[in-house]
Amino acid sequence: GDRGVSHVLMLVLCLSAAEDFDWTKNVHSSFYYGTFPSGFSWGAGSSAYQTEGAWDRDGKGLSIWDVFSHKNGKIQQNDTGDSSCEGYFKIKDDVSLMKELKLNHYRFSISWPRLIPTGIKSDHVNEKGIQYYNHLIDNLLENKITPIVTLYHWDLPQFLQEKYGGWQNISIVHHFNEFANLCFERFGNRVKYWNTFNNPWSAAVEGYETGEHAPGLKLRGTGAYKAAHHMIKAHAKVWHTYDTQWRAKQKGLIGISLSGDWGEPVDISNQKDIEAAERYVQFYLGWFATPIFHGDYPQVMKDFIGRKSAQQGLGTSRLPAFSPQEKSYIKGTCDFLGIGHFTTRYITQKNDPSPRGSSSFFTDRDLAELVDPRWPDPGSEWLYSVPWGFRRLLNFVKSQYGNPMIYVTENGVSEKMQCTELCDDWRIQYYKDYINEMLKAIRDGVNVRGYTAWSLLDKFEWDEGYSERFGLYYVDFRNKNKPRYPKASVQFYKRIIGSNGFPNQREVENWKRRAVETCSSSNQLLAAARRKSQDHADKPKVWPVHDEV
Repeated sequence: GDRGVSHVLMLVLCLSAAEDFDWTKNVHSSFYYGTFPSGFSWGAGSSAYQTEGAWDRDGKGLSIWDVFSHKNGKIQQNDTGDSSCEGYFKIKDDVSLMKELKLNHYRFSISWPRLIPTGIKSDHVNEKGIQYYNHLIDNLLENKITPIVTLYHWDLPQFLQEKYGGWQNISIVHHFNEFANLCFERFGNRVKYWNTFNNPWSAAVEGYETGEHAPGLKLRGTGAYKAAHHMIKAHAKVWHTYDTQWRAKQKGLIGISLSGDWGEPVDISNQKDIEAAERYVQFYLGWFATPIFHGDYPQVMKDFIGRKSAQQGLGTSRLPAFSPQEKSYIKGTCDFLGIGHFTTRYITQKNDPSPRGSSSFFTDRDLAELVDPRWPDPGSEWLYSVPWGFRRLLNFVKSQYGNPMIYVTENGVSEKMQCTELCDDWRIQYYKDYINEMLKAIRDGVNVRGYTAWSLLDKFEWDEGYSERFGLYYVDFRNKNKPRYPKASVQFYKRIIGSNGFPNQREVENWKRRAVETCSSSNQLLAAARRKSQDHADKPKVWPVHDEV
């Protein structure tokens, strides 16, 4: 008797907490001219494995990405991040690019195996790794650029993967906490913004379910849920470590960077489509955000995965459960929320007909994802430009999670081009439209404090290798020196930063014209340099120390 009543009461409470988001109303308003709140922070980002190179230098241990990318057929063209942008040797160069852009912050990640080669702190701490990040942080601060640091951007020490099964094993929570604590101890006097994880959705699903990413496991229907469960516990533990041991002294903030594509109902008057779209967002962003803000997984995940597990004849749900103690320990472990966002899908209800016994994260959701053929597709198979989805997502976060402080930690667009193109007018358009929708979200009352363009440089794009380029700066990977060249979007983004937004129509239209004028001359420069490095390629591989470009 009682349980029924309290259950209904709980439902009412949950519904009232999240009733603000209106699925039935999608306004596509025209471009808004205006500026951001003063003190809004503009930045650009990168991650360790994608840009540092130096994969085996100065005592660094192996990461799961070092091992995965060296396996034949895992990465397009069998590319690896072995040297990537050589960021490890180019701190000065890269900080000067940030200075050129007038960035307020730079978001980068710390390579766990560069600091702790086996991932186990009591084995060995690599001081040369510490030195590298000290050097980077000090250089940023000398140039008045705020470091925003990610502790885990997918490069798990390979030793922990081999010894314990990586994120499949609860023991990793302790090792990750030791690593984080070392970072707070060595860098926390200067770093005040910490992300525990970057896009744990991808690390869990693509690392342990589809196997497209390192460590390349295909534990269908269970692997991703188990990995995510341990990531959420690890995040909470690290937050508590900071909160109890470092916060009073260092006065920093600790959050997590979650990625979420937006899911829009195909038909906003159809309740089934609305439920499917909400499910899409809950299985993506909500999977991690709901435990962190409310203490437990989204109800819809518990219901769907629980039901499907029972249909398969399993005694317990494939979605692990948090104990009451764990729920209260995890709830509220977020000083700010990092949001990575790139694109949108239309969602409709679709019952998955998969035979009993086969199951996966994707079939658990009972939905189909669609795209609108009219959406601009800049050449990557998945990344369509749908700016209004960004405003929708930000408003959803505000209504679901109590209007948290948000930093956009990743937003940008790739190009898939064989040829060299510095006149990236589609990227200018993407940034202009997405940043404008973020400005509208701020006017809607969403608490967005900063924006990070993804990414500063072209870099190793995981399983896509170097075939996809996200950078504001073009990197010539065929040249041993990895020279950087500004794309037109550098000029455009710099003007947005300089004006803190979009002052008026005439000026903003001028920005684009001027940006595209400068890139055509840079294009010729680059073409000449490429010809020169082609000539080099025919000669034996003997390089001068400084190969002038």
